[in-house]
Amino acid sequence: MPKITAQGKTFECASGANLRKVLLENDIALYNDKAKVVNCHGFGTCGTCAVKVEGQVSEASWREKTRLGLPPHSPAKNLRLACQTKVLGDVNVTKFDGMWGQGDRTVWTPQG
Repeated sequence: MPKITAQGKTFECASGANLRKVLLENDIALYNDKAKVVNCHGFGTCGTCAVKVEGQVSEASWREKTRLGLPPHSPAKNLRLACQTKVLGDVNVTKFDGMWGQGDRTVWTPQG
């Protein structure tokens, strides 16, 4: 079973599990500020669950690539939408500031 490390916690999930669902089930603070209330609930349209993912995950879908190609996101940041990402192996997750997680300052890292 793949292991996810985020916000100082490590937990297992089934291979192919949705990253957003697994993070929320394990009490990881995925959303910044008002995005906790105002988000698309996993449909891949708002972009507020953007995170840096290191490890084995699914390829980005057209929906994800499109959303991350629109402001305030930038494809150069190499972020992923947790709601559109399937965990295929061990991963480390980092969250950045900004309502959409698009900022330059780290909110939390895999270690905490």
